[in-house]
Amino acid sequence: MRRLLVLVLLLAVAAGLNSFAAPTTLTLWTFQPLHLDFYNAAVKVWNTQNPDKAIELEGEAFPYADMHNKLLVAVQSGVGIPDIADIEISMFGNFLKGDIRMVPFNDLIDPYRDKFVQARFPPYSKDGKNYALCFHVGATVVYYNMDIMKAAGVNIDKIDMWDDYVKAGQQVVAKTGKPMTTLEISDHITYWPLITQQKSDYFAPNGSVTVDNATNVKTLQFLQDLIYKYKIAEVAPGGWHHDPAYYGAMNAGAFGSVWMPMWYMGRFTDFMPDLAGKIAVRPLPRWTKGGYRSAGIGGTGTVVFNSCQSIDLAKKFVFFAKGSKQGNIMIWQILGFDPIRWDVWNEPAMSAPNKFTEFFQNGQDLFKMLLKVKDEIYPVTITTQTPDCVTMIRNSVLPAVLKDRSKTPAQALKEAADQLRK
Repeated sequence: MRRLLVLVLLLAVAAGLNSFAAPTTLTLWTFQPLHLDFYNAAVKVWNTQNPDKAIELEGEAFPYADMHNKLLVAVQSGVGIPDIADIEISMFGNFLKGDIRMVPFNDLIDPYRDKFVQARFPPYSKDGKNYALCFHVGATVVYYNMDIMKAAGVNIDKIDMWDDYVKAGQQVVAKTGKPMTTLEISDHITYWPLITQQKSDYFAPNGSVTVDNATNVKTLQFLQDLIYKYKIAEVAPGGWHHDPAYYGAMNAGAFGSVWMPMWYMGRFTDFMPDLAGKIAVRPLPRWTKGGYRSAGIGGTGTVVFNSCQSIDLAKKFVFFAKGSKQGNIMIWQILGFDPIRWDVWNEPAMSAPNKFTEFFQNGQDLFKMLLKVKDEIYPVTITTQTPDCVTMIRNSVLPAVLKDRSKTPAQALKEAADQLRK
């Protein structure tokens, strides 16, 4: 009997040790240090909930270009590939070429697919396989400086169409002498959402080049007109909305508004603190009656590679971090992103006080606003040519049209399209 009791105790101890086995090491690369903060927080929660499947995450953050180049070389050579990686949306097409080394998430997504904003799947998919989960919807909105709007006598809730926005901008200029907005020339985030909200893009869903179509030409002409015809816009200081020169000017109240995705809220809280309590967030103006009032722009697809020695564990962790309800709430709480699961948008945690709800005038109602436009987001099309196309838009098209005016919108876009069609 004593021997039997000892044996039972030994088996119990062994079972207990086995349930708390050494954690599995997973490697992760990203281009954004803030993402590492999120993943490390997610690992702590995961390990608490899954002590028998604990993870030790070895994460590294590299500069944007360095990481994507380093990752592409690793994938092409098959040497040094991390288990998990963040891939920015405009670079994702590079990893859809040839023998795809990423593993699909369909088995984990499918039971909850209707809970996600559907526009966030196509950019990271090919032949029906979903190779990544995004951090956010990237719903594009307008951030209005309400001190300037009030000084100009503008009621932003009367701005429904882009024509209304132009008229409001002219009123702002006339009453305050300040531009209504700024436009980027070294990035395309003030251009891309305006074409996608019209169900256009640089490429058609079948991959054919559409960068020079009539909608895109008309929209680029509109941006040029905002500067030179209507005189309500300027080129953003520093060329884009992430430059310290822009942050300083906007923080000082130099411009009436800016349209950027929801993920830009963190730039306000971190780099434009003097605007706290002064910024109101609203949907994009429409192009046509009943037209879309937003666009899903930017994004980071998190992938697992088939070279990983613990694919099932890595997939489940990534899905927990970016696909579960708890993970999506954490994305908002830690990063201030609009998470891709819309079914968490009306959770109490999404309106609970934090640095984002406190900064913006309608901070506690942000997700009520997004619920109204979640079905007005057209999916962007990512192809193997997208990285080259975006580079041309940033380096050639926008500077030539919006700054130098050395080319018409039609000329600049056709030149880009001709290069892509070769």
